[in-house]
Amino acid sequence: MPILNVKVSAQRTPELSRRITETLLELTSRVLGKRRDLTAVTIDYVDPRDWFVGGESLADLNKASFYFDVKVVDETNTKAEKAAYVGEAFDAFALLLGDLHHESYVYVQDVRASAYGFGGRTQEFRHQHPVS
Repeated sequence: MPILNVKVSAQRTPELSRRITETLLELTSRVLGKRRDLTAVTIDYVDPRDWFVGGESLADLNKASFYFDVKVVDETNTKAEKAAYVGEAFDAFALLLGDLHHESYVYVQDVRASAYGFGGRTQEFRHQHPVS
């Protein structure tokens, strides 16, 4: 199921990590229909002085930013679902981080079922061998 790799221009706090994780679990399950109990989230914090857009640091611009990718099995989500997800994610991170730079990114990465999996099994294997 999905894994989300997140980068945020913020100082790490346990509370912010919990809020980011909860936001993404809710959004990924509600909009993309993915199982919450099988969704993983990793978060990397980047100092705003080390995040540059157009050659200027976010610290100098007094802006925040984020990037995350989520890997989903190809053909399991529609274009409309992915578009809604990108829009809602941007709005959610604006609430979490404050004044966002418009160069903040969400990448819904469609991966082949035969090349993606967890627990030692591909998603294609799971499709071909459903558990009763």
